Amino acid sequence: MPVPWFLLSLALGPSPMVLSLEKLVGPQDAARCSPGLSCHLWDGDVLCLPGSIVSAPGPVLVPTRLQTELVLRCHQETDCDLCVRVVVHLAVHVLPGHWEEPEDEEQFGRAADPELKEPRNGSLQAQVVLSFQAYPTARCVLLEVQVPAALVQPGQSVGSVVFDCFEAALGAEVRIWSYTQPRYQKELNFTRQLPDCRGLEVRDSIQSCWALPWLNVSADGEDVHLVLDVPEKQRFGLSLYWNQAQNATKPWWHRNLTGPQSITLNHTDLVPCLCIQVWPLEPDSVRTSICPFMNDPRAHRNLWRAVRLQLLPPRGWRLDAPCSLPAEATLCWQVPGWGSCQPLAPPLPRENVTVNKALEFPLLKSHPNLCVQVRSWEKLQLQECLWSDSLGPLKDDMLLVETRGPQDNRSLCALEPSGCTPLLSKASTRAARFGEQLLEDLQSGQCLQLWDDELGALWACPMDKYIHQRWALVWLACLLFAAVLFLLLLLKKDHAKGWLRLLKEDVRLGAAARGRLALLLYSAEDAAFERLVGALASALCQLPLRVVVDLWSRRELSAQGPLAWFHAQRLQTLQEGGVVVLLFSPGAVALCREWLQDGASALRAHGPQDAFAASLSCVLPDFLQGRAPGSYIGAYFDSLLHPDAVPALFRAVPVLALPSQLPDFLRALQGRSAPRHRRLANKAEQVFQALQPALNSCLQSPETQEAGREMGPEAGDRT
Repeated sequence: MPVPWFLLSLALGPSPMVLSLEKLVGPQDAARCSPGLSCHLWDGDVLCLPGSIVSAPGPVLVPTRLQTELVLRCHQETDCDLCVRVVVHLAVHVLPGHWEEPEDEEQFGRAADPELKEPRNGSLQAQVVLSFQAYPTARCVLLEVQVPAALVQPGQSVGSVVFDCFEAALGAEVRIWSYTQPRYQKELNFTRQLPDCRGLEVRDSIQSCWALPWLNVSADGEDVHLVLDVPEKQRFGLSLYWNQAQNATKPWWHRNLTGPQSITLNHTDLVPCLCIQVWPLEPDSVRTSICPFMNDPRAHRNLWRAVRLQLLPPRGWRLDAPCSLPAEATLCWQVPGWGSCQPLAPPLPRENVTVNKALEFPLLKSHPNLCVQVRSWEKLQLQECLWSDSLGPLKDDMLLVETRGPQDNRSLCALEPSGCTPLLSKASTRAARFGEQLLEDLQSGQCLQLWDDELGALWACPMDKYIHQRWALVWLACLLFAAVLFLLLLLKKDHAKGWLRLLKEDVRLGAAARGRLALLLYSAEDAAFERLVGALASALCQLPLRVVVDLWSRRELSAQGPLAWFHAQRLQTLQEGGVVVLLFSPGAVALCREWLQDGASALRAHGPQDAFAASLSCVLPDFLQGRAPGSYIGAYFDSLLHPDAVPALFRAVPVLALPSQLPDFLRALQGRSAPRHRRLANKAEQVFQALQPALNSCLQSPETQEAGREMGPEAGDRT
């Protein structure tokens, strides 16, 4: 027994949503007016000639609004036709400067349009035309309306006139126009889609609706049943079609059948625009259509499964689908080994998709890595690399994105999974490593230009030669290593095994730590404190660590400026998993307090030459937004600064005293690669011995002693 899914009754029984219509008896047209107006309907139809707009010499009547109502025009009780009643609302129209208050009705009558008939008793008269079109019918009727002078006020409505009525077919689209003769303004127009037999209570009045089949739609598992309950041996037509955009229809299935019938559809055949049309096989019978699957989730899923992208050479494409759908398409760049296709919007624009219509890509050249993504409501529904069949498999090419701004400003970056990387940056990505070579390839014309306009350009640069060079070096190193290992094994197996064990231990303990990057930030107090910082940096390099400090980069710092230099070093340190060390001193604490109180004005007060002041513009946001833990470490010399003087904001990360907490400081610097306790203690002792002379010299400096007295424990609390 099929389970009712939804029941669509195409028979014309009573329903709460069905309209009950007024019946007019007789075939004659008629007109009537609202109280106070007089009107007359001319006999027969007139020619539909609107003419051109003329200037009104005085007050005139013009139509302002159209209304329609459905009625039945009946020749007999059971022999009626659908008819459209039209209501025209009228108002007085006067051009500026053409209105004067009449002293009496005589003067008002003489002020009216001289081209109209001479008004009787001071009334204002107009000829209103109603034009009606409903395929295959077209009619025009003329209504003559008179308004007494007492009702005439400029810009005010004077009433309405009702016309009964224009006959039309069930389900037809009707268009109605209204204007005056002569015409003083643009004509009014009105369009309406008339209901069919389903939406009207006319089963007993319109004979063409008597034989309409009764259609039930129900679901039974994976199947959909169309059950047509019609008298036995009655012939009827059944058509299934796709109702596409702009009311275009595409037939899918058509049969002339004899009732009763039950037709089964597979659920995979359902799409939102699948419609059903039934009609009796009789002359001039009414065809009734319904689209029952518009909101069915299965139909929407089936629609996207049926969608196909088709390439139209040279750069055209088309989205084939049985139904129209809301979607946007954009190009993306797919590289072997990447998890997802990188969208190219921007710089390329998103395109609204019109199904089954040829579209053009804004491209100069095609490339196998270019793919098309189709999204609906921001959800990716379809992606295809259209050129991979004709141009071969995906290539390991680098896509360069050139962005053009005002005043001929240009920037160039390479598209990677992490984003668009500037070619000459110091990031640890493939594009940054080969940035100079890619720039040379672009300038020498070895890259293929895919797109170009005033906003920018896209270039595809081959990477095969660089990949081959890398693999050649890798194979050479492998062969050399194999040869050395083979010689060692031949000399003495036992010694070779012991040596390899030592080598493995050394790599495990030292190689990872040797690769960790540490960026040391400090405030330049005086020459003695700078010597202390230099001694600390030199000692840390023996751990080993890769230490970056502005003392050793004076030339680069001067060329780039402190802010740009620090930003580049911080970005590289964080990308490589390194650590930023904030070395607090009385001067550094004072700068931090000024930053927290005054913001960016603190940088202008100290000048751009102070690297520590410049660095705070990038360091403070990391602490304020909670990104500092794991990437930052604080430290201070306990003989130069009270521990409570460190601002509370920076205590979100470990803040260690030197040299008393030197082992913990070294362990935090080296992270997971830190050696065991005994070996770490030895390293800490070596660092202490290297720091001691510089620390003693700094303690004896008058500037340091004065700063230490001014920076008490309350300094940190104030910040």
